[in-house]
Amino acid sequence: MSADIFLAEQLLDIKTIKVNVQQPYQWASGWKSPVYCDNRKVLAHPKVRSFIVTELCNTIKTKFVEVDLIAGVATAGIPWGALVANELNLPFCYVRPQPKSHGLNNQVEGDYATNQKVVVIEDLISTGKSSIKVIEVLQQLELNVNGLVSIFNYGFVEATEAFRVIDVPFFSITNFNALLQKAIEKNIIQEKDLAVIKDWQQNPATWNTVVTK
Repeated sequence: MSADIFLAEQLLDIKTIKVNVQQPYQWASGWKSPVYCDNRKVLAHPKVRSFIVTELCNTIKTKFVEVDLIAGVATAGIPWGALVANELNLPFCYVRPQPKSHGLNNQVEGDYATNQKVVVIEDLISTGKSSIKVIEVLQQLELNVNGLVSIFNYGFVEATEAFRVIDVPFFSITNFNALLQKAIEKNIIQEKDLAVIKDWQQNPATWNTVVTK
């Protein structure tokens, strides 16, 4: 079994990813969604946690020739970035959404140096906006962002296009298609619901919560 399929199954088993077509979840953005992913829960499951860290490290080793620094996206990417940096014996920093309003007014916490080659760690990619904001902050500090690696990717066209525009590659351990495959196999969703879920993936901002009976 491939890593993306295996991890999708594990995330469903520990209920990190939930699917409910009849009663969609509401995201912080206000969007309604039949799928909700909360990778923070994985931290309480050592076996799955270890698998994710291993796969994040393997992806970095495979996709990037040279890495000087690991950067986590606050807040959900911080523990994963720290675990990866520890495993790879690399320095670690994390990036806040905005600079602190007190103290040193830092937006990037940790030691870093101009021209260091950085890989950003994020827990999931939806629209990609928060991740790209972090990348831009690092670039403004004259750091070289090699790319970004995440645990899960919703597969939104908006995110793919946004990363293409800034010319930064991104990779994910598992993804929306793997999730759907395992959710059907485990009878979490029915074949008749697939059209509704795929419609949401294509139009998440304007999706109407029309469900099949």
